[in-house]
Amino acid sequence: MLTSTHSSIARPCCIPRSHIPTPRAVLSGLGGSPAPLIGPPLPQNAHLAYDASPMNSQLFISIHIILIVIHVILITVAYLIYLERKISAYIQDRVGPNRVGPLGLLQPLADGIKFMIKEDYQPHGADKYLFSLAPIAIIIPALIGWAVIPWGGYWDFPGFTVPLVGWVLEPSRVLIAAANVNIGIIYLLAVASLGVYGVTLGGWASNNKYSFFGALRASAGMISYEIPLGLSLLAILLVAGTVHPQSIIESQVAGGWYIISQPIAALLFFVCILAEANRAPFDNAEAEQELVGGYHTEYSSMRFALFFMAEYSHMVTSSAFLIVLFFGGYHLPFIGLTHPAATGLLAVGAKFFVLYFKVLLVISFMMVIRWTVPRIRWDQVMKLAWNNLIPAGIALLIITSVWVYLGWTAWWQLLGMNALLTVLIIALMPLLPRSQTNRKAQLAGSRFSPLPGEQVSTAPTSSAARDDQAPAVPSRETVGA
Repeated sequence: MLTSTHSSIARPCCIPRSHIPTPRAVLSGLGGSPAPLIGPPLPQNAHLAYDASPMNSQLFISIHIILIVIHVILITVAYLIYLERKISAYIQDRVGPNRVGPLGLLQPLADGIKFMIKEDYQPHGADKYLFSLAPIAIIIPALIGWAVIPWGGYWDFPGFTVPLVGWVLEPSRVLIAAANVNIGIIYLLAVASLGVYGVTLGGWASNNKYSFFGALRASAGMISYEIPLGLSLLAILLVAGTVHPQSIIESQVAGGWYIISQPIAALLFFVCILAEANRAPFDNAEAEQELVGGYHTEYSSMRFALFFMAEYSHMVTSSAFLIVLFFGGYHLPFIGLTHPAATGLLAVGAKFFVLYFKVLLVISFMMVIRWTVPRIRWDQVMKLAWNNLIPAGIALLIITSVWVYLGWTAWWQLLGMNALLTVLIIALMPLLPRSQTNRKAQLAGSRFSPLPGEQVSTAPTSSAARDDQAPAVPSRETVGA
């Protein structure tokens, strides 16, 4: 009888493998109903290949996905900065970067070289270890959160023998994701909540009051906006009935995208990811009018570059999260290659391109918002979360729970529920108490607050400016004549 070290640990050597009950047999003996096996049946003597190979097909694919996607994201982050500069230039009627390379496409490379050769400054009195730890603490969560995103759906892996080591990878169906785990959404939320530590450490360790105020603002904002983000997410998980990202995509393919059936949840989620990524109009943690540069005021060189990269990496991860939850992930209607049932290599490439293109569209919309909507005050940021988004999220979660309990989960039934909730919010808003703090101070004598007995006039003081028939300024030719 053929034995190995692994098999001797897993079972007594005196009991044949064929006499060991399988989990399905044990479950059947207990009266349970075993779940159907997924994928092709195991070949004969498969345990020998398993004992000889420490790697299975899913792990092999996941390692390659990590190596590919991490580089795609890093290159994307570099050119997202270029894209934002171009979008802001277009909105402000400027040209934008156009000097380095054709159309300025080598500008990200020049920026990277500039960051590497700049002086790595550290202020006097700063905590040496925490000051260096803060950029690391903020960039790591930004670069590992995307691991559970199914970039290409399932692929029928044909099998492979790893050269040199001789590991045999059996044919099986694998998920094109860095981590195929059943707690995907919970993992993403846990990793996203770690980003606040880097911001807080950076503000505290800089020994600068402006940096510290920025860190406090960022911490309070992230904690506050995680509540409505979680509430909107729970409304989707109630309908989908799963926390596995691939299963959420499949439920949208079967019943319609959740952006149609749950638009209020999508709006809440989008606003919250803007605040979580410190993007305008919620970027009060780095408000240059009040805090110089916020929590990263004292940073320079590659330490500052890590903060900058983390912001755009968070945008990529949060946008992919939004696409998976509300926009069908990699799916496009009426295109067979993007259907979850398509498991060929060409379908994997098409799905990856579709999901990546959707992510770029969402990020571009975030950039347009930054250069269109002005920054709101800090007290308004907190009021928006606690007085508006959190009550709306609680109401949405309660009504969604009732609808799911009643079995009204069709897209048109959920859309009607959202319409009903919108009407209730509009009807109740005038009845809610309004705070009288932080209101505009009246300036006595101004046109907005005239003194008693005065009549405000906003007309020009010059009679020539008030007269439409006033003679025009003579031209140079007329004066010469």
